[in-house]
Amino acid sequence: MWKQEIYQQAIKFAGEKHADQKVPGSTANYLAHLSNVCMEILGAYKVEDSFDVNFAIQLALLHDVMEDTPTTFEEIKEVFGKKVALGVEALTKNEDLPKAEAMKDSLKRINEMEKEVGMVKLADRITNLQEPPTYWRNAKRMSYWQEAGKILDSLSGKHDYLWDRLKDKIEDYAQYIKM
Repeated sequence: MWKQEIYQQAIKFAGEKHADQKVPGSTANYLAHLSNVCMEILGAYKVEDSFDVNFAIQLALLHDVMEDTPTTFEEIKEVFGKKVALGVEALTKNEDLPKAEAMKDSLKRINEMEKEVGMVKLADRITNLQEPPTYWRNAKRMSYWQEAGKILDSLSGKHDYLWDRLKDKIEDYAQYIKM
């Protein structure tokens, strides 16, 4: 059973950290993206509830806080505990690595964690595979689409419903790419 208080604590924290951030290509506050990732997790829970939904909700709402804000591992650990901090850290790309290696490294670390961490990565990419920002060139769209395929391949077995959702979103996203 999920607890609203866990959601409320995590979304407040994320809202404060991402306060000035917008969804790329829009004027929407970044909380819209985080809420959509959380919605995917709750949808998955309704279909198949054999995972720690409260842990997954925290990860869904906090997954970008280390990557996009000055928030540290220690700060997350202090507020949400070590398990959540480690999950957020796995979902955070290592900026010291070349871009091509950063996602591969993150997926490796995600696969070393509890399945909820992989589920959040699936939910994140599901949410992001909407109509791309108009300023993205075809090469960027193609790269993002190909990266989604790598995520799908790397995270099979985490949650069938989310895996199928991402597979469908990848197929739909092809309409935005000139082959």
